[in-house]
Amino acid sequence: MKLKNLLLSVALLLVSAPLFADVPIYMRVSQGDTTYFAYLHEVYVYPPMKFTSVKQEKFYWKTVRDVKKTLPYAKMAAKVMNEANEELSKMTSNKEKRKYLDAKEKDLFKNFEKDLRSMTRSQGKILIRLIDRECEQTSYEIIQIYRGSVAAVFWQGIAHLFGADLKAEYDGADKDKIIERIINLVEAGQL
Repeated sequence: MKLKNLLLSVALLLVSAPLFADVPIYMRVSQGDTTYFAYLHEVYVYPPMKFTSVKQEKFYWKTVRDVKKTLPYAKMAAKVMNEANEELSKMTSNKEKRKYLDAKEKDLFKNFEKDLRSMTRSQGKILIRLIDRECEQTSYEIIQIYRGSVAAVFWQGIAHLFGADLKAEYDGADKDKIIERIINLVEAGQL
């Protein structure tokens, strides 16, 4: 029995050894001298935030919370849109495309409606701008492409009732530079 356990242990070690050997080591040999190097993640260095009031600091941290909550949805929207565009390019008939889009819409509603409805108004406004950032199209344009002009106007009206604008564009260099800073820090794991 002991021999059997020993053989089994040795066999498992031999089988699992290649699993630990897959870590790539990068090196450069120059004139007989070996230099090892590694690729590091980007690190963003920003000056510390200076708040003039408690209200301004609360607004900043609220924006951090909202961006952290909405950024995954914006990235998912871009991914789903790219997948849908790939599938639609393979289809020839409008009936087939409409059927696909209807099924995709039902699936998206089933998976995300509860989460999206639980968002605050400020999170909704940020999500609209982040979708523009990730998809390079405003939410209004996306609805217009996939659902038509009437649906886009309808949803724009609903957005206006809640104080939002589906035509809002993301401007990371000026108007949305704080959001861009937060996104960079979140994606780098620094925030």
